[in-house]
Amino acid sequence: MRKFVSPAVVILLVAGLAVTGCASKKYVQEQVANSEAVTNGKIGEVQTSVETNQKEISALHQKDAEMQAQLDKLSVTAKEALERAQAAGKLAEGTFIAEVLLTDQDVRFGFDNYSLSDEAKAAIDAFAEKVIAKNIGAYLEIQGHTDSIGSESYNLSLGYRRAEAVMRYLGSEKGFPLHRMNVTSYGEFKPIADNGTAEGRSQNRRVALVLMR
Repeated sequence: MRKFVSPAVVILLVAGLAVTGCASKKYVQEQVANSEAVTNGKIGEVQTSVETNQKEISALHQKDAEMQAQLDKLSVTAKEALERAQAAGKLAEGTFIAEVLLTDQDVRFGFDNYSLSDEAKAAIDAFAEKVIAKNIGAYLEIQGHTDSIGSESYNLSLGYRRAEAVMRYLGSEKGFPLHRMNVTSYGEFKPIADNGTAEGRSQNRRVALVLMR
């Protein structure tokens, strides 16, 4: 005997399949939507991280550019002082702060002289007060220079004695710690003016104070 399926049963089966299909489709859509939301969130996090990194990199580039611009303005001897201090591990930040020149016109060393005049002490006092007021714990290189009259070896010694006189004054009168200072001499080898004139020689008889930290 043939078995007959009731039309009503067929209709119920089809309807059930249709409902199941709709439910499955809805579930898939929800899963896809959730996945897209998670993906979009992660993309947003990555974009934020990239933007933050770009800002940090940009800030570093700007800082490097500013430091390079500052270094470009330094005298040769100031750059050499910074390199010496960095090599000796004397600096916390490895940065230049200021360079002050005390020429014969300011401190009046005079020809073949390394003693500090009252004018010299006043100029050094003004420099020291600014440093002390800032309380920056800086490192100081004191450079002695001369004009070209006399032998090279004598001028190196004279330049050293000039720088040493300034260091002793800063240590004894202003309380600068000796371990935060260094003395060097360039003698006649780094002129800033023409040694062929009295005025030029006067400018070359100088002490340079290079402040770093």
